[in-house]
Amino acid sequence: MKRVLVVEDEASIREMVALNLKMAGWEVVEAPSAERALELMHSGEHCDAALLDIMLPGMDGLSLCETIRRGDSDIGIIIVSAKGQESDKIRGLSIGADDYITKPFSVSELIARLEALTRRIHRGSGTAAKPAEEPEQLVSGPFVLDEKSRILYKSGKPIDLTQVEFQIMELFFRNPGTALVREKILEGVWGKNYFGDVKIVDVNIRRLRMKIEDEPSSPQHILTVWGYGYRWNA
Repeated sequence: MKRVLVVEDEASIREMVALNLKMAGWEVVEAPSAERALELMHSGEHCDAALLDIMLPGMDGLSLCETIRRGDSDIGIIIVSAKGQESDKIRGLSIGADDYITKPFSVSELIARLEALTRRIHRGSGTAAKPAEEPEQLVSGPFVLDEKSRILYKSGKPIDLTQVEFQIMELFFRNPGTALVREKILEGVWGKNYFGDVKIVDVNIRRLRMKIEDEPSSPQHILTVWGYGYRWNA
């Protein structure tokens, strides 16, 4: 059974979300604060995904997101922001969140996003063997994408990527030199029925450039195709 950490200080909202997630087949770990969430995680409560409200007492949800991501590159993280807090969404995605949802939200939308997020994660870490003719490593210039270990190497040095970042790199490696429209990247990584907007692609591209480019402000590998999308150049 998939397990999700729900961090929300308003008990009525947290309990409502938890109840609906349990009815949808999830095991739920509840926390009223970031500090309690970290205690639960440090005590061995492994979770497939985390739903983090930004406005929390004490440590806020963004700081919690950053802390969780530093220790776990695989967990799926969705941040919850109030309507109109665009800067919070962008910051959350920049520091490691995989998705965001805006209050008020429908439970059906939340469940759909969680299911899509964990499908991507499990697809990336699945145990099914690849066909013999399909390589487990993709090579592009000085980069090697190891699909078995889910690690990207640049000139032999490992680069820590989230599952979403890894899947964007897979898409680039399988389409070298091809200009990919943002919507194609969105569909290829987040799925056809993703509820959010295409800005999530741009934020993840900025995050990837910070990790793989020698000069992120003057990228040589992930190139912008103005008015269209991005192109991979090894």
